[in-house]
Amino acid sequence: MTPQRPIFGIILLILSTWALSSLDASGKWIMAAGLPLLVMCWARYMIHLLLVLGIILPTKGIKILKAKRPKDQILRGLIMLFATLSFFSALRYLPQAEATAINFLAPLLVLSVAPWVLKEPPRISRWIAAAVGFLGVMLIIRPSSGLHPLGVVFGLITAVLFATQYIVTRRVAVDDAMTTLIWSGLVGTVLTTLLMPFILPEVWPIFSTFDTPHWFALAATGVFGALGHLLQIQAYQRAPASVLAPFVYLQIISAAGLGWLLWGQFPDALSWVGIGIVCGSGAVIAVWEWRQQQKAKLAAASPAQS
Repeated sequence: MTPQRPIFGIILLILSTWALSSLDASGKWIMAAGLPLLVMCWARYMIHLLLVLGIILPTKGIKILKAKRPKDQILRGLIMLFATLSFFSALRYLPQAEATAINFLAPLLVLSVAPWVLKEPPRISRWIAAAVGFLGVMLIIRPSSGLHPLGVVFGLITAVLFATQYIVTRRVAVDDAMTTLIWSGLVGTVLTTLLMPFILPEVWPIFSTFDTPHWFALAATGVFGALGHLLQIQAYQRAPASVLAPFVYLQIISAAGLGWLLWGQFPDALSWVGIGIVCGSGAVIAVWEWRQQQKAKLAAASPAQS
């Protein structure tokens, strides 16, 4: 067992948000240079898989590849691939901060459907948090925001796909986190590789125009993707999920910062209010859930002590 070091876990999680935002920015930048979405995703998953295998196999051995629920791992990898395609489609049309904020609706969606999908007790607090978060998203995507409608549609689809991915992740929790990380890269790599013979012949002229920054950005999608997920796993090994949950929303800072540095895009005042509502509702319900868990543990421990 990895020793519990909550502060270090929080630092690792914050670093992971910057890595994942850097993945998003690199993908958005390289697609703006003319690279097709599928080719970018293929490179992102291929590099991710090679890096993860190179880091994990020497320490964990070949046994780490064996999944207890391979069908669920494949399903999760498939959903993750579609979520990636949908999110980067949204990034074609939306600023990075707004696209990221819409994604924060995903965990609230999971909580709202938990009684039916995860067979968890219904809680009015979860539905209130989901409703408040949705109102925040509505403020972000309001007609006067100037956001592209197609980008908004892809952003909402991505939130639903990420919520579905979180639910399926519960089913593969019986596997080592590193096993799931490998399978995620493997499924995406295999599926996109099958499509490359039909796409690459038309892409070679685009590659011929690439210089060093373009190749660096393309490689960065895989490097930052693998790094972000590895840092997340390390964070959750060192701190409870309930402690880390509110800090996930700090990704909006890295997303907004990179969007401003690279494209000069920065949310307006009303959009920031909507972003604050979405992040606040998620963070508050995370703290509330943690307190309820602590109360339940104390209540369960009291009879045993008496």
